[in-house]
Amino acid sequence: MKRIYSLILLVLLLSCDKQQTNRNPFLQEIGFAFDLNLNLPTYSPLTNIGSSVYVGNQQVGTRGVFVTRVNFDTVRAFEGSCPNHAPNNCSTMTMNGSEVVCACEDYKYSLFTGQMLNRPDDGKRYYDMLEYRASLSGNTVIISN
Repeated sequence: MKRIYSLILLVLLLSCDKQQTNRNPFLQEIGFAFDLNLNLPTYSPLTNIGSSVYVGNQQVGTRGVFVTRVNFDTVRAFEGSCPNHAPNNCSTMTMNGSEVVCACEDYKYSLFTGQMLNRPDDGKRYYDMLEYRASLSGNTVIISN
């Protein structure tokens, strides 16, 4: 009986599909950790739900990060470089309300979900914003990758 269970377990393990990720070929996923003190005027907008800030520090992401306070206990952080081409002189996106815009092609992305809002219907592969880990601990937001 033990052999039958072992055989069934082995078959189940071998038949599992390995999940593949759709890694963005344009952006490197670099390691970093950075803290935002919400008591500082630069980051204090993040004490309000729905507010976003851009952190242009060279120690954070490729071209900085956009951080949004989604709700009472959730913050999200996304790469500041447009995910649909290699970083260049126009790829650092700019905030426009609850969206960011890439000046290269006018691609628009949501700061709440990271999704591309004006995806062309041309059959090509387009990427949503690269998201980093973000957590809230008291008056500090910790962003890392």
